[in-house]
This record gives sequence, structure tokens and C-alpha cells, in this order.
Amino acid sequence: MANSSSTPAPGTGGLTAQRRHPWGRWLSLAFGLAVLALLTWAAGKVDWQAVLHSLRQVPLATLLLAALLCVASHLIYSCYDLLGKRWTGHAVPTRRVMLITFISYAFNLNLGSLVGAFAIRLRLYAHEGLRQPVPAQVLALSLGTNWLGYGLLAGGVFLMGWLAPPPQWPLGAAALKGLGGLMWGLVAGYLALCSFARRRTYTLRGHLFVLPTIRIAGLQLLVSSANWLTIGLIVHVLLQQAVPFGTTLAVLLVAAVAGVVAHVPAGLGVLEGVFVALLGSTLGDATVLAALIAYRALYYLAPLLMAATAYFVLEARSRR
Repeated sequence: MANSSSTPAPGTGGLTAQRRHPWGRWLSLAFGLAVLALLTWAAGKVDWQAVLHSLRQVPLATLLLAALLCVASHLIYSCYDLLGKRWTGHAVPTRRVMLITFISYAFNLNLGSLVGAFAIRLRLYAHEGLRQPVPAQVLALSLGTNWLGYGLLAGGVFLMGWLAPPPQWPLGAAALKGLGGLMWGLVAGYLALCSFARRRTYTLRGHLFVLPTIRIAGLQLLVSSANWLTIGLIVHVLLQQAVPFGTTLAVLLVAAVAGVVAHVPAGLGVLEGVFVALLGSTLGDATVLAALIAYRALYYLAPLLMAATAYFVLEARSRR
């Protein structure tokens, strides 16, 4: 639990009256211009004609179902920071916490974690009056939540052999099973620490980390697993259920970690490359790529447009 002196007084909604330094407005303007520049760059990377063409190839009912599942996934992810709110006890209202999480997640998907998960999220919490270490603790818990559910699902998928790696892959079936066992071991170790560890605080590179309770850890596991399963279901629907759901989920989980390792914003090209390599021979490259372009349009681009609008509205209100 964070020190209570780090959070605003209850009932204030997390807002504090504070005098802005003379350079504060210029810094806010520079940050806003940087965000606009990144959005422009991201828009220029999108082949909009290919997006529209691919969307026309997918039945309308399939697109509507996938869109509803996208809304569900973003709502689930927006609950990640609510666990941080419950854990630290800060006073930012629930709806504002969910909005901040949604905005940062949309930017994270399209522009990378340094922009979305870190810069924008911490900036919006600073607008709400939260002072360190509370925002950093919320962020750390949220990042841990995301990968905790990933470890549980990916570990199970690899252990059960739902993914048959191509012959040219450096990792064979046995190595994947070993990796799955390692992931389950890490998840079990985290839960054991949260449940039994007597020492609850750790310092890493000057940052203080506090172990949550086992109840919070269980909620992390539940919420994150639900989100990853929903994302897998979105892709499964857009592939029109042409392969078993377990196969789709397994390929998605591999593509997700490949995108992180490649350090490419939005995993551009990585997601498609993994899916084509693993499913192209079964479904055809064109079918796989059409489904993934539709997925990017619904899950990445549409939320980014809403998140960008909401972000600049919050920035304008903060300046006033």
C-alpha cells in the first residue's frame, strides 16, 4: 500500500490547485505538438486503401461482432489501473482512471510503450494531482497485470502443444514446452511471493516496488487472462473460425511477444509475419492478411482516434 501522504485528500477527485511554472505552458505545448507529430507519422504508415479493401472482404456481421469484442477488450484493459487504484488508495475517480487507461493503451498499441504506457499515462495522472511514487506503482502493477495473464495462457498453450512450430523455427516443440513450463513457474512464483513473502517492499534502480496482496494478484490474473482471451477471440472471429480457437490464440500470443522483442511500434509487420508463417499455408496468405488488417483497423486505429480526441480534451481542461 502506498504512503497515504502521497495521495490527495479523499473527495477532491485527485485535483490539486497548484501554480504553474513559467515554462510549464511551453512544456505542455511541446508535449502536445510531439503527440500530434507521432499521430501524423502513424497515419502516414497506414495503407488506407488496403484497410478499406480488406474490410470489404469481411462480412458485415463478422465486423460488427469483432467490433463489439474490441469494445469489450478495451473496457477490460481499462480496469487494469482500477486494481492500482484499489491497491494504492488514491482518490482519482473510477471513470477518470478508466479513461486514462484507455487513452494510454490506445497510444501504446499504435506508438509504443514509451509514449502510451509511460509518457501519456504518467502525464495524465500528474494532471489529476497524483504525486510519485503512486503513478509509478499503478503503472508497474498494470504492466505486471498484462504479462501475468499472458504467462498463464501462453504457458498453457505451449505446454499443451497447441502450436506446431515450422521446421525453420529456432525453437522446436520440446523447447516450446520448456518455455511454457518456465512461464507457469514464474506465474506460480509471483503468486507465492504475494501470498507468503514477509518482505513486501523491494528497491530496483532507485524505484520502490511493493508486493500486492494475494487477492490483488488473483484479480490481476483473472482480468488479464480475460483480456488476452478476448483479443484472441477477435482475431478468431475475423478469421471466420477457419482454424480452432486454441490455434489462433497460440499464434497471437507468439506474435505479441515477437512484437515486443522487435521493438516495432504497433508490431507493424511482425504480427502479420507470424500469422502468415503459421497459418498462411492452411488459410492462404490473402485471407490471413485481410483478417489482420481488419483487426488493426478495429482494435488499433479506431480506438486511437477516440483516444487522441479524449487526450487533447483533457489537456485543454488541464490548461484552463
